[in-house]
Amino acid sequence: MNQVSQLDVTEEEDGVRLDRWFKRRFPMLTHGRLEKLLRTGQVRVDGARAKANARLATGQVVRVPPLGEDADKQAPKAVHAPSVDDAEMLRANVIYKDKSVLVLNKPVGLAVQGGTKTERHLDGMLDALIFDAKERPRLVHRLDRDTSGVLVLARTAKAAAALAQAFKQKDAQKIYWALVVGVPVPRQGTIDLALSKQGGPRAERVFAAKRGDEGARDAVTHFSTVSTAAHTLAWVAFMPLTGRTHQIRAHAAAIETPIVGDGKYGGVNAHPGGEIPRKLHLHARSIDIAHPDGGRLHVEADLPPHMKTSWKLLGFDERDAKDAFAGLEA
Repeated sequence: MNQVSQLDVTEEEDGVRLDRWFKRRFPMLTHGRLEKLLRTGQVRVDGARAKANARLATGQVVRVPPLGEDADKQAPKAVHAPSVDDAEMLRANVIYKDKSVLVLNKPVGLAVQGGTKTERHLDGMLDALIFDAKERPRLVHRLDRDTSGVLVLARTAKAAAALAQAFKQKDAQKIYWALVVGVPVPRQGTIDLALSKQGGPRAERVFAAKRGDEGARDAVTHFSTVSTAAHTLAWVAFMPLTGRTHQIRAHAAAIETPIVGDGKYGGVNAHPGGEIPRKLHLHARSIDIAHPDGGRLHVEADLPPHMKTSWKLLGFDERDAKDAFAGLEA
């Protein structure tokens, strides 16, 4: 772009932050340069100065100054398209779909985003989930590679902005099911323990920290014991109120009931042996969140095969988890 342009905000872009609007329209424009254009008033919304976090509305007009040929280029596309098998796998794991939202039951072992030596990941396969939409869906939250269950995707930029806002305002209730070693004491309660992140992407780990310490972030999780097996294993429902890296895994270990299969936080104690599979027994069971088009979205995901095996072996009945948090004070 070598001249000033006046671009209309479309209906699909309603509610999108200004910086993300630019990222979508002009992917090669750096954030630093955009900030400079905003500071100097060269970018305007309806004739007025605006900040990067301003949310746009349908019909508004964004003044875009000359950006040059480099900024107008499209971002390079991913080198690897999803394989036929991966595409079929993802589509088979769609458990909810409407015009604005997709929900997956993410399988164990699938990374959500790429990283060092992680070439196969959901973010690189999203073209397989376009269906009848005009664009690929967008990630709005994450799950660990070895955690299965409910993962919400936005099908439009407008839906992505609304869902991101719901997560930010904590207008989303997520419930996880886990098999832990030992039985929590008390059997129901709240873990309020700040966490600090250490290590790189492949060695990422969190540790208990004191509020106010450098890098410490508040982390709060409700928990409720649903059932036990011989006082050595327990089925626990977790409801995180914050969304820190490895929060549930670290909090479960902090109350001396590490999640089965979680050697990173539970060490050898996390592997009870016998017929219990060694895989991580942590599953995002359900989510209740404000729907971008109004009302609420509530979705539940079936247990992955290895947890179904353990539940059957231990005689757990999924119906017992109904109203697991009924006795817990808000």
